[in-house]
Amino acid sequence: MSRKGHCLDNAPVESFFHILKTELLDGLPLFEDITAFKIMVQDYIHFFNYERVSLKTKGMTPVEYRNHAMTA
Repeated sequence: MSRKGHCLDNAPVESFFHILKTELLDGLPLFEDITAFKIMVQDYIHFFNYERVSLKTKGMTPVEYRNHAMTA
């Protein structure tokens, strides 16, 4: 995350954290164990990158979209 005054660098990170909180954590009780929370977040990040499709990326996962852009 960047310093104050360079807010454009933070936009993708803040967008991801918003999606993470709304899709994964909404409605769940608080975690008592930090390791269970870390595992859940790591699993979600894998899901987000390799399985979750988005209309913004023409129905592709982020990894597929990056690979498609690299070949073009």
